[in-house]
Formats: sequence, structure tokens, C-alpha cells
Amino acid sequence: MKSYQQAFAEMKNQNRTALIPFFVIGDPDFDTSLAIVKAAVDAGADILELGIPFSDPIADGPTIQKADIRAMRSGMNLPKALEFIRKVKQHKDIPIGLLMYYNLIQQYGLGRVAGFQPAIRGRDALDTGPGRFFKDFHEAGVNSVLVADLSIDDADEVTGPARSAGLDTVFMVTPNTEPDRMKRIAAKTTGFIYTVSLLGVTGSRQALSTAVEGLIRQLKSLTNVPICVGFGVSTPEHAKSIADAGADGVIIGSRLVAMIESNLNDPRAASKEIAQFLGRVKAALAHRRSDR
Repeated sequence: MKSYQQAFAEMKNQNRTALIPFFVIGDPDFDTSLAIVKAAVDAGADILELGIPFSDPIADGPTIQKADIRAMRSGMNLPKALEFIRKVKQHKDIPIGLLMYYNLIQQYGLGRVAGFQPAIRGRDALDTGPGRFFKDFHEAGVNSVLVADLSIDDADEVTGPARSAGLDTVFMVTPNTEPDRMKRIAAKTTGFIYTVSLLGVTGSRQALSTAVEGLIRQLKSLTNVPICVGFGVSTPEHAKSIADAGADGVIIGSRLVAMIESNLNDPRAASKEIAQFLGRVKAALAHRRSDR
């Protein structure tokens, strides 16, 4: 399985920034979602960030909230998410990070997920918490799990089980994160730091926050772990400015999810539009600014 370390090393050798699209698994349904994700991979995605739909996604704006609702109404759940990830990995060995909420992880460990009854035997009978979730999803092909509603103060609930399962750790930093807290986050991160470009929830923006470049620079002074920027990235120009500021990866979500929403009656059009857009972003990320 391809690791983050391998992916980011490739980007560094090619002097470019990683393209990381985000999709909600199962939006608007399993087969359409899989076709869209495969199209994104074929269009040049270097890493995937996938969300498992949840009823109360507090970090997300209305665009992704509606995607969660569509996916849940189509029957998406954790067992089907495992199947989805396996199919993506069969298409291409690409690093995959999950962005989700702690309730789903805990319920999975307790065997209370709809349609899923874990076979608990022997020593595994003790593994009824996050460890079971991390183990199963790592085996399916996941590299990391970012728990959006779990702060660094409670990170020990997941860091040990995640690493035992073979997963990297990913945590968020925002523009108002204090320097000492940044250091704690960096010390617990092995995959990449998900750097939130602005205050607020996910969603497309006309302009990026002016704080992005300083935030990247500050993080780069604290850690060698890759820095990836998301929230509000909506255009190839946004992506280019983030790359020029020194980011190792650019995460684009709401803009892509909005394309799915606008093409619900024509899934092929959604795949085509997303692939074309990602192609333009990929071209914008082809070379980093040499004087950064």
C-alpha cells in the first residue's frame, strides 16, 4: 500500500504540490460516487480525502452537509464504505485519508452500525473501541483517519489504536491555533497537518484568507511533517497561491461536491466536469515557486 511518505517524496522530487480532492463516500449513490472518485484519480489526484456521511457534520458547510444527506439516503454506511474503499484501491493504489466524526468510530467498535455485526472472538473480544475501526479500514486501504470533532487534548483516544493498526495520524491546525498548541499537534502528527485556511466551516470562497501564507510558514518552522491546506480552496489560482506559499498539498472539497449537486440528473457530466477542473488545478500545481 502506497504511503503518505512515498507520495510526498514523489511530489518533492518533481517540485510540485500534491493535489488532494475530497468527496463524500456514496454521494449521491454508491455507483455514481465510485465512478466520480475513479475519474478524479485518473485526472491526476495524488491523494484522496474521503468523508463518511454523518448526520451532524459540525465542521462542514451546507454543500457538504447536503452531500452527507444524499449519501445516507442512498444507504451508505460503514460496511459499504469499506467496500467502496476496496474498490478504489483496486482501481489504483493511491493514499486515502478519511475525514469523519468520532461517533461513527465508537459505534462501529461497539458493533452498533446498521447492517454490521462484528465477529468478536478471543482476544478480539476486548477490541470494541476505535481499534476495531482503525484495523478494518486500514486493511481496506486507508492511510489515516482525521476525526474532525476530536481535539488534540483528547488525541490519545485515537493515536495509540491508530498507530497499532498501521495508520498515520492527521490533525487540524486553524488560523487561531496558539503556537504551543501547534507544537503539540505537530508532535502527534505522522501523516500530514490538515491546515484550515480560514475561520468557519467548509465551503467555496471567492478569495483565500490572507493568513494562509503566514500560517504555512509558522508550521514549517515547527515540523518536517507535510503541510496540506484546505477549506475554501475553489479555483486553480487559489491552489497555485497555496503551493507558492510552501504547502505540500492542496485539499479541494466543496467546489467538487457542488459539481456533483449540479449534475444529479447526469452522473457522467459530473465526472467529466470534475475531471476537467482537476486537470486545470493539476496544471496550476505543476511547479512550485522556486524562491519560496
